Amino acid sequence: MTVSYNKLWKLLIDRDMSKTDLVREAKITTNAMARMGKGEDVRIGVIVKICTYLGCTFDDVLEIIPDKRVED
Repeated sequence: MTVSYNKLWKLLIDRDMSKTDLVREAKITTNAMARMGKGEDVRIGVIVKICTYLGCTFDDVLEIIPDKRVED
């Protein structure tokens, strides 16, 4: 499974916010933002802070992409 934060990046663009703005306003660490920028997992608490600040749900900021199955 892979996590995609593309929805979050689009949301920030739509709201004319930078990643730095989100770090400051949602009170998340730059390390967490860097991990998201690389498509890596972050703690659920980070996502909760982002959703609380932006007034949205998990589905609005991330997408879980299942691994493709190899068929025999």
